[in-house]
Amino acid sequence: MANVLTREKQLMILKLLVEGNSLRAVTRITGVHRTTVMNLMVTVGSKCDEFMSRNLRDVKTKHVEIDEQWTWVLKKNAHMTAAEKMSTSIGDQYLFIGLEQDSRLIIAHTIGKRNEKTTRQFIAQLANRIVLPESVNEPVEAKPQLSTDGWNCYPGAIADTFGSLVQYGQIIKNYTDEQMGRYAPPDIAKCDRRRHQFVENLMTICTSHVERFNCTTRMFVKRFCRLTLAFSKKLENLNAAVSLYIAYYNWCWRSRENDGPNAGRFRMTPAVQAGLTDRLWKIEDLYDAVMG
Repeated sequence: MANVLTREKQLMILKLLVEGNSLRAVTRITGVHRTTVMNLMVTVGSKCDEFMSRNLRDVKTKHVEIDEQWTWVLKKNAHMTAAEKMSTSIGDQYLFIGLEQDSRLIIAHTIGKRNEKTTRQFIAQLANRIVLPESVNEPVEAKPQLSTDGWNCYPGAIADTFGSLVQYGQIIKNYTDEQMGRYAPPDIAKCDRRRHQFVENLMTICTSHVERFNCTTRMFVKRFCRLTLAFSKKLENLNAAVSLYIAYYNWCWRSRENDGPNAGRFRMTPAVQAGLTDRLWKIEDLYDAVMG
């Protein structure tokens, strides 16, 4: 059946979704059936993914922070049968994120199991979207830096994909009591920073900004919000919701400066700061760009 919602109604639904509302909450607010809301989200989210694949290219960066964020589809791993654990489309899933440190642009993202296959898929996507030196003989400062956590699949995937074209370091956080608290990390005892290649100053190895972005995701994508019933029932729906959110974040989101003389003032959007556009976008502009 053709989508009979007006453009204005579709935009209202999309605004509510990217502001952290669940499907049923959007239904209560707009009066539009939940299935219709979900179908719109999947359609526009899929188009957003295609839009980012076309436009997130040749991104110039000095430093990319990489992290993974946990969620699940249909049920958590602890509740799955042995047969269900063979499936890659249900159970625990991880959102892999590559964040440009200066502009806060999300350059690449991938959702899947936390394994080597998904890690390599994500790293390959990141490599296709950033500007790399033409030669391994370029000065070290001309090579972008990658910072990751201690996930053991990163070093091999980065070495095989980038070779000597990037700087790379890992930061491994050690906690006082890893069993303390279920939904908040315990106090950090120390951080080990490990140079894998070319990083001259170990203190530049950092994942703090991308970890802060994980908090934003939990606030503005209901499917990531803990202790709710808003989790995804299908991997397709989770992918669409995340693509919609990241496209909105990159092209429309304006956070505030945290410190300095401009503290409290609105930043430019990540897309403007990264040079992907020369104007501020609203969600109406994003909708026209991805659906046009």
